[in-house]
Amino acid sequence: MLGDSLTFHGPERAEPADDPRLWPNVAAAALGGRAELVAGIGWTTRHAWHALISDPRVWTLLPAVDALVLGVGGMDTLPSPLPTSLRELIPALRPDGLRRAVRSGYQRVQPALARTFAAVLPGGGPVALPPRLTVEHLERCRSAVLTIQPELPVVTVLPPPHRAPAYASVHLGRDAAERATREWAHAHGVAMLDLPALVGEHVLGGHGNPDGMHWGWPAHAAVGAACADLLRPALTVRPRPMP
Repeated sequence: MLGDSLTFHGPERAEPADDPRLWPNVAAAALGGRAELVAGIGWTTRHAWHALISDPRVWTLLPAVDALVLGVGGMDTLPSPLPTSLRELIPALRPDGLRRAVRSGYQRVQPALARTFAAVLPGGGPVALPPRLTVEHLERCRSAVLTIQPELPVVTVLPPPHRAPAYASVHLGRDAAERATREWAHAHGVAMLDLPALVGEHVLGGHGNPDGMHWGWPAHAAVGAACADLLRPALTVRPRPMP
């Protein structure tokens, strides 16, 4: 699984990747296997693609995996008042005092900027990664892995909702990203995990993490079970590779 923080963040904090309550592990356990999670905080589909092509630990897994789950794309839809290329340079600023000042300053103004841009700019303003690039990187991931395992079942996720104060609850980019993801998935026979249907009430009702973005354990359980249901038919008929 290639994922963002929704794959390893619980109702209080980020958890170790092998925590059995996380949805990738819930899904794997239901299928009688285990999850190999490659993920990071704030990862977009572009981060997932870079991990796939640059992390040699990932390369060792690919010949043996039974399914590919692209658990990324939700972060692509978040407002990004500062261009993503510039925002991601903040951790590299030196000296440390400058970096801390810039980061805290941006965090303070981001909600107001997101709200203002949503009100005055077409489409609600810029997002972390536009839908065109989201599906481009999803397809890069899919086609690269299927070059090694051509019959591998693939699952993607539809971007979930949020009510994060850090973004002033602005999420005008989500619908366009979902449409693009659905079109790409239909075109390539990729199964879709409907996160809005599975976690929407949980998140928007305030039952998840107080940050308004990450999920509580009931949502992890529901998403994991749904993912297993999507994969079970494909794994039942797919022959195991010879050792």
